[in-house]
Amino acid sequence: MTVIAAYDVSADSRRARLAALLQAYGDRVQKSVFVVRAGAAEIAELRLRAEALLDLDEDSLYFYAQCEACWSGQVCVGQAHSPERVLYWASL
Repeated sequence: MTVIAAYDVSADSRRARLAALLQAYGDRVQKSVFVVRAGAAEIAELRLRAEALLDLDEDSLYFYAQCEACWSGQVCVGQAHSPERVLYWASL
């Protein structure tokens, strides 16, 4: 499953923790946008962990599920590029 995660977090400390969490699961494609390729259980775990970091009265986090057919039809323009699958190690 491919999911696009996009956030708007007001506090620097929460934003940094959320970015680190999302980086552990996926690839950053914009400053506040990540592409996550994981199973449904991993996505659910990510959502719970992310929700615990957010101030639900101030912050926003969106998950957009992408089917493989939709994802394969993506178009990248300019400096944009499709993230390659890279293994990252993160300590959270």
